[in-house]
Amino acid sequence: MTHIPGLHHVTAIAGPAQANVDFYTGVLAQRLVKKTVNFDAPDTYHLYYGDAAGTPGTILTFFPFAGARPGRAGPGMAQAYAYAVPADAFDIWVERAGAFAEGASITLRFGARVLTLRDPDGAPVELIEVAERSSAQIGGFHSVTLWQQDIGPTARLMQDVFGYAEAGHETSHGFERLRLCAPGDAPGRLVDLVRSDRAVQGHAGAGTIHHVAFRARDNDEQLGWIDRLATAGHRTTGVIDRQYFNAIYFREPGGVLFEIATDPPGFAVDEPAATLGQALMLPVQHEHLRPQLERVLPPLRVA
Repeated sequence: MTHIPGLHHVTAIAGPAQANVDFYTGVLAQRLVKKTVNFDAPDTYHLYYGDAAGTPGTILTFFPFAGARPGRAGPGMAQAYAYAVPADAFDIWVERAGAFAEGASITLRFGARVLTLRDPDGAPVELIEVAERSSAQIGGFHSVTLWQQDIGPTARLMQDVFGYAEAGHETSHGFERLRLCAPGDAPGRLVDLVRSDRAVQGHAGAGTIHHVAFRARDNDEQLGWIDRLATAGHRTTGVIDRQYFNAIYFREPGGVLFEIATDPPGFAVDEPAATLGQALMLPVQHEHLRPQLERVLPPLRVA
């Protein structure tokens, strides 16, 4: 264990579940790989989107609350998640955005085009062109952006503990942006730290990111991160069984909730890979609530 290989998943807060499903399986053509419940509030869905296999580094998850008030990103919060799109397919996604998403915009970031869409809750969804093999499909994550009051302490955690290296620095659109990159070629290797002099107060709600999860290849590696983080002065939770991975959590110096999640056992542990996301899957501790939950949770249609 020398470094974090990249992102495992990103978890966000949404409004009504059906609008969320329509956007991510319809407009973005992602697979709903798991339809389960919030383990801490089982009368609420927990929806997982990703590639066909539910590969770590492609997974975006949501807690959809029908009555959630709109949130707003600010310092101490994750600001945006970005998907990688092969450069020769980028214009296809620009055309698709024009047909299916209002208010899309294109900017440049470190020399690459960034197409920003807004999901039904107003959350920015970034598609960034990359020099990879041709495919009309969105790849895994490209990066995640963390909004900081002071970039320095989080940068030191990412570099000195997680093993990331500086990969770029620029100022644009009122933000100072430091890019950090994990070694290797896994999806989601990039983390951008941004700082702005604008006075903004963020608050959680629909359209904001709840936490950012990084990968541990197995349980032993995860335990090693608990020790390594403790040595560096960062106290984590104990290991929590999330059915499809084990998780530990801690607040990074800037305030963003970080998770380190294991790759195994994966999303096919409780249903066949061919039918991922079709049935409501419940953790063992909530299986006795199935009749009640199936009455409370709204039916979902998948594009």
